[in-house]
Amino acid sequence: MYVSAGSCSRRIPANMSRLSLAIFIFVAGTSARLFAQMGATSSGAAGTSRAAQLPASGRTGTAGSVVTQQNASPSGGVASVNSSIQVSGDFGGSVLSGEASAGPITLTLAEAVKQGLRANLGTVSADNSVRAARAQRIQELSALLPNITANASETVTQVNLAAYGFQFNVPPGLNFSIPSVVGPFSYSQLQGALSQSIYDPVLRRNWQASKESERASVLSAKDTRELVVLAVGGTYLQTLAASARVDSQRAQVENAQAIHRQAVVRKEAGTNSKIDVMRSLVELQTEQQRLSSLEADLRKQKLSLARIVGLPLGQELTLSEPLLFTEAPIPPPPTAIQLAYTRRADLQAADAQVRAADRALSAAHAERLPSVSVNGDYGALGPNPTTAHGVFAVTGSVNMPIWQGGRVKGDIQQAEAALRQRQAELADARAAVEQEVRNALIELETAAGQVKLAGTNRDYARETLLEARDRFAAGVATTVEVVQAQEQVAGAESDYISSLFSFDLAKLALARATGEAETDIPDLLKGNRRP
Repeated sequence: MYVSAGSCSRRIPANMSRLSLAIFIFVAGTSARLFAQMGATSSGAAGTSRAAQLPASGRTGTAGSVVTQQNASPSGGVASVNSSIQVSGDFGGSVLSGEASAGPITLTLAEAVKQGLRANLGTVSADNSVRAARAQRIQELSALLPNITANASETVTQVNLAAYGFQFNVPPGLNFSIPSVVGPFSYSQLQGALSQSIYDPVLRRNWQASKESERASVLSAKDTRELVVLAVGGTYLQTLAASARVDSQRAQVENAQAIHRQAVVRKEAGTNSKIDVMRSLVELQTEQQRLSSLEADLRKQKLSLARIVGLPLGQELTLSEPLLFTEAPIPPPPTAIQLAYTRRADLQAADAQVRAADRALSAAHAERLPSVSVNGDYGALGPNPTTAHGVFAVTGSVNMPIWQGGRVKGDIQQAEAALRQRQAELADARAAVEQEVRNALIELETAAGQVKLAGTNRDYARETLLEARDRFAAGVATTVEVVQAQEQVAGAESDYISSLFSFDLAKLALARATGEAETDIPDLLKGNRRP
């Protein structure tokens, strides 16, 4: 139930006989009053503004995830942890552009990230989400702004009075009759109309809620860029590690070839047995097979990198930056956590979603308040365009909701549920950010210590191999000792590469956890490379 007040006006067509005109006025006036009485309640109730209901969850963004992991390694060696990055959903795809060039292209980490931010499907989807939120805000704003329309028409009509229930029985002897059909008659019309909401608290608060939702979408898009940086940077580092393993394995193959040649020479000189030759040959073939497997893995890693950054899959890539170990002080947890609370765009987006839900709840409460609107039109109406005359109508109305069957109460309860849910999600997001920062600090500290140990172990393994080869050349050792030393070198090299990858990935993960990945990425691989 509602109460409204206002005014209305009606126009009268021309080019009619006086009697027909009188009849038409009577019919039109009667039907208009009937329509006003029958249609007021239904149209008014339907036109009452309602609060826009938001989804219960305020979490936005693109589908998919980017997760770095550091797990304890079950294998031997000093590389006691294994690091990896998992990229799924939109972040693993991109919008490909252009064709592959004839030769390889050199790609730095900063260039890869720049290309990824432009072409990765995660950022593309996030930008489209921002556009959709902006469009929703514009739609809500349009309800508060004037709506102006214009139309021109030429009408020819004929009215059957009997269809309206009019039966005319003229007394006998009179010299006139009343026709049951009026017309045909015609008239021309050119009209402009304006509709304006003067005061509607529901529409205004709906617009305010949409502004906060748009802001949350913009912040979510910013956070998506951080995730894209993590995805591209982690995949780039993973590809660098694969390339370093290939280079290291090639050196192992060359060592195995040299040992095999030395064994053959000693066999021909009669100072070595055939079993030493066979043992060195088996080791050579094993190293060659390892090299083949690592080269295949490198090719697949390059395909994954090209897919994420939007380069043609047939494009040959050369990564120009090495894995680095640059020792730097690790920030204390409280400092890093406070920085994350300040910088993380996803936390700011969750806070904006809470404010949007709060405005939506306010809009639901405002459904009980009155609203004021004005409608008007001005135009020219006449039998034809040359004889048209100016006509206008202005209507002001006040709408006061009184009873709507409990609808407002339901809207308020639904808005309250959405607000509570989003407040809970904000609290959960803060706890998740703190956990992410603490995990990143632990992983960085672990990786830094592992790099130092792996570097020392690699130096010892190299010295052991040199001594074993010298002993074999002097005839005081067999190929067993040399092969074992070579295996130790291969394991130490692999551990060192894994440690460097874990360290650089941990630095990138910490930058992401504190909301500074896009800012810090150009300097991630700059510093002093450990020999």
